[in-house]
Amino acid sequence: QVQLVESGGALVQAGGSLRLSCAASGRTFSSYAMGWFRQAPGKEREFVGGINWSGGITLYADSVKGRFTISRDNAKNTLYLQMNSLKPEDTAVYYCAARSSTIATALGRYDYWGQGTQVTVSS
Repeated sequence: QVQLVESGGALVQAGGSLRLSCAASGRTFSSYAMGWFRQAPGKEREFVGGINWSGGITLYADSVKGRFTISRDNAKNTLYLQMNSLKPEDTAVYYCAARSSTIATALGRYDYWGQGTQVTVSS
């Protein structure tokens, strides 16, 4: 089992930046690939990006590529999502997720989820 807790969500103006964190506890954090997902009101939860266990491989959705950066600190059991050049369409609840295998884009492939943190981008 691994428990995940997101933080860092806020209201920010378009063009601004925000960094989300996901603190993990329980089983060894470094053994999991991690993902960030988001869900806007009335929409399905979608993949934002993922990172492998070592941090050496990352994968991003086209909608955030070049603006968002995923990283992890295995010594601190923490996953990060640096979001730059934010747009109103980035407004959503952001979730981190863990899976005991390689990076995946499908939410059904993740075993553990956090409770989410709200990001609101005003125009």
